Amino acid sequence: MAIVEFSSDEKKVIVGRIQTYFREELKQELGGFDAEFLLDFFAEEMGAYFYNRALYDAQAILERRLEDFGEAVFELEKPTDFRR
Repeated sequence: MAIVEFSSDEKKVIVGRIQTYFREELKQELGGFDAEFLLDFFAEEMGAYFYNRALYDAQAILERRLEDFGEAVFELEKPTDFRR
């Protein structure tokens, strides 16, 4: 998996959120460079954990949908003398 990368617009928003969090929750001012450095650290070191979790969640949703699809197809089946 490649390192998670964000567009410059996405980075601006995320950096702003990090700065707001530090200011409001930790009562610390964090400059833009430091916030971007922190974002890059988390993306590189922990991005794979979030990525994998998203894959697991998507897989679970897909499995449920496929099960629903299978049931819908079964409901369309016409009665015959043949049994599966």
